[in-house]
Amino acid sequence: MIGARSLVRLSALAALAMPAVASAADPPSPSATAPPEAPQRARIRYTLEGIELRGNVRTAGRVVLRYVKFRAGDLLDVDDPELELTRYRLLGTGFFAQVDLSLRKGSRRGAAVLIIEVVERNTLVVQNLWAGVAADEDTAGNARPLSAFLGVQVAETNLAGTGITLGAGVALAADQYALRTSFVDPSFVGTGWSAALTVLYNDARDFFGNRDVLFEAPLIAQREVTDYAVVAYRRFGATIGTGHDLGVSSSFALDYHLEQIDATVPVAASHMRGLSREPIDFSIRPGRSVLSTVRGALTYDTRDAPFLTARGTLAQASVTIGIPGSDYSFQKFEATLRRWWRLPWRHVVRFDAYAGAIAGDAPFFEQFYVGDFTDLLPDRLLALAPDRRQPPNLLGTDIIEVRYGDFAAKIEGEYRIPLYTGRESVYGVDLFASAGFYSVATRREFTDPPTGYRGWSRLPVDVTGNIGLRLDTKLGGVTLAFSNVFGLVAARNGERK
Repeated sequence: MIGARSLVRLSALAALAMPAVASAADPPSPSATAPPEAPQRARIRYTLEGIELRGNVRTAGRVVLRYVKFRAGDLLDVDDPELELTRYRLLGTGFFAQVDLSLRKGSRRGAAVLIIEVVERNTLVVQNLWAGVAADEDTAGNARPLSAFLGVQVAETNLAGTGITLGAGVALAADQYALRTSFVDPSFVGTGWSAALTVLYNDARDFFGNRDVLFEAPLIAQREVTDYAVVAYRRFGATIGTGHDLGVSSSFALDYHLEQIDATVPVAASHMRGLSREPIDFSIRPGRSVLSTVRGALTYDTRDAPFLTARGTLAQASVTIGIPGSDYSFQKFEATLRRWWRLPWRHVVRFDAYAGAIAGDAPFFEQFYVGDFTDLLPDRLLALAPDRRQPPNLLGTDIIEVRYGDFAAKIEGEYRIPLYTGRESVYGVDLFASAGFYSVATRREFTDPPTGYRGWSRLPVDVTGNIGLRLDTKLGGVTLAFSNVFGLVAARNGERK
């Protein structure tokens, strides 16, 4: 929809003005014996005389027009779906709280002026905010709180009205931290190509082993004795990229990433995988190594809003490849589909599907992390994974043996009920509930599954769900969910196999 008010204005203009061009020539007169044909509604088009912008006080006009494909001299069809997509695209920038499109008569018959009226919103936003308690487990599967973690990412998404994004982030956890800074220009030096730069630094740790872990790590300082083998590592690198619009709703992006890794790995480590003791694969090279990758992505986006989406589709497919010069040779494939429907009673339904696969020897932080797929564990914050617990394993499968995987999939549905709509500090509040299935697995789950599991329990699958509030605010989108809180305080499912 273009919007109720805009649609009325477009329709009124269509009734008052003569169309400049019809979609087809007038059909020949039917013969006397031919049956009468049902009348068809002619497609009404106007010659676009110009575009008038209203309400963009802080945002430069060229920035607004970058997201509008129509130009003076074009034939404008009032039924063209790209009018609706243009409005969605402008809302999707996050620069505006409201966008209306309408037409007014031009200076001559059959001509029209496209009016784009916007209401600007705050563009200094909190992109991500993490806060919680990292937890451990004893051998009986009971959760033990260990330490707090905190992370925040902020960005000015429309720097001085130029459309440039400048952002920074920091994440803190016990004995580890991460820093990020980013720059994105959607129209680099006035071209149709974007430019992006991200710089990262991580001084981090990660935790390996399922149960009865034995390890020797004389080079890794630890403040306490743990039941996990610890890998200490540093990462420093950058990503540069570019992208280009393929149409009003599709685009592609190409990135190059280079970083240096310095990892300290236990000299020996083993754990119980199922009923068998096995050595631990840390999926990282000891000492210094280099990660160099190229990533390409295609995106299709017809969402009507970036956060409280009510209708539209977001689909993306990407491939990441370790290139010559990298110490890690791998290929990573990901595909995502998200679809929203607004029901007649204004509630919203969302469907998500995701699939990913890795071939080769990717470092563990490039692999699929189980906490990113279940709502019952904290996800990673700026690539840090401070929580040491294993998956909840509500279905009793061997997914409890997995922390990082080479394969991942998720199917999820969500039902959302709007509670409040406003135009000041809070633009909208929705109540939501979601549920789904997910899977994270290594190659060995298929070729050499852990001992002690039978039948369906050998499939690394579990359920996930969430319930809470989503708020679209002046400072960005906020999700207040309850499943993570339940996951932090709940005991696990008893003794491991």
